[in-house]
Formats: sequence, C-alpha cells, structure tokens
Amino acid sequence: MFLFQSGADSASGPVPVDHGNELLQMIGRSSGTAIAVLVLLLIASIWSWVIIFAKSSALRRANMQSRRFLRAFRKATRLQDIAAVSEQFKPSPLVNVFDDVYETYKRQTGGFGPPRNITTLERAAMSASSESLTILEERMSWLATIGAVAPFVGLFGTIMGIVDAFHGLGTAGAATLRAVAPGVSEALITTAAGLIVAVPAVVAYNQFTAKIREFGSRIDDFTRELINSMEEVALQRPAQPQGETGEAGRGLHK
Repeated sequence: MFLFQSGADSASGPVPVDHGNELLQMIGRSSGTAIAVLVLLLIASIWSWVIIFAKSSALRRANMQSRRFLRAFRKATRLQDIAAVSEQFKPSPLVNVFDDVYETYKRQTGGFGPPRNITTLERAAMSASSESLTILEERMSWLATIGAVAPFVGLFGTIMGIVDAFHGLGTAGAATLRAVAPGVSEALITTAAGLIVAVPAVVAYNQFTAKIREFGSRIDDFTRELINSMEEVALQRPAQPQGETGEAGRGLHK
C-alpha cells in the first residue's frame, strides 16, 4: 500500500512554483534602501526607453528624408530648384548643410554665376555638419550614463541589503544558512534590476552611435559632392561674365 502511495505521489509531479508572486513577495520584504534603489532604477529605465524610442524614430525619419533629398539633389539641374523645396526634406541633416552652403553662395554671388570663394563654402558646410550631428546626438549622454551607472546603483542596493541581512543575523544570534539566505537573495534583486536597466541602454547607445557616425560620413560625402558641383561650374565658365553664366548649378550633374 505504501509503495502504491509513493508511486501516485511521484506521478503527480512537483508542485509548480509561481516565481512571479515569489519575486513580488521578496521585493515587498526588502529594506527601505533596496526599495529606494529599485524605484530609482525604474525611473532610469522608463527615461532610457523614452529616449530609445524617440531617438530611433528621429534617426529613421532623418535617414528616409536624407535618401529622398539626395535623389532630388542629383536629379536637379539648378541649386535654386533644390533650395525652393529643401524644407520638405527636413529633418535630414543634409538639408541643413545644403541650406547653409547655399546661403553663403548667395551672399557671394547674389544667386548667379560660379562661387567666388570655395573655402568659405567649405567652412559653412563644416559648421552646418557639426550642428546637424550635435542635434542627432542629443540625449545620447543619458543612455551612456544610465548604461554605466545602473549596475553600480543596483550593486549598492545589494551591498546595503547584505549588510542589513548580516546585521539581523547577528542580532538574532542564529548563524545558519537558512537564516541568512532569504536576506541575501532579496538583496541580489537590485543587482539584477541594475543589469536589466543597463543592458538595453548600452545596446541602444552603441547602435545609435554607429548610425550617427554613418550620418557623419554621408554628410562629408554630400559636402564634397556639392562643393565639387560648384567648382565644376567655375571651371566650365571661367571667362564668361556673370550675366551669361545663367543660374548657378545649371548642368551640375551632367
């Protein structure tokens, strides 16, 4: 009879454990310091995800508009045509570069003829490029800070939890594993939380940094293409007076 009972018990299998409720109970039993650390990490996590979604959307729009603007620029035969519609391609960083270079060009020539000072145009392009990349890098420092600091904040909560556990153990006078294990396990929750907060922030920071670096390369390539097009105009019509050159950029991409 006992054998049959044992077989029935083993057949029923182990009793399932609700780890979600267990975790909530452990958090509920945590010290005030651990709770404060978890709240701080929760706020940091929410803020980092807000930045991640916003930055991802902004980079996606900038990438799409940059491709559209570059296609329009290469199809155009006059800079004036691009300048008239450049606003619709924002927030592409290429538009900022084009606008600044074109404004500088208009100050030099009044909007017609070859440019007079290529170096000035290059400086305008560099300034606009730097400004555009700065805009793309906004709030990136938050992701870097959260990714670097969150594990240490979680570790601080763990250390304080272990200190509390051993302090209670010394007060109770029962130095056994069963007595100290619950306090240590509760303290380790903050370390896990710190890693959960930090990992997405670090991954997002690295991905966004790579994309922004790619934008920097695209801006440099576009700047060279734009300046080269203006230089071609100057080389093709060196002896013609300004009134005969026509509008700037005619035949830029032939």
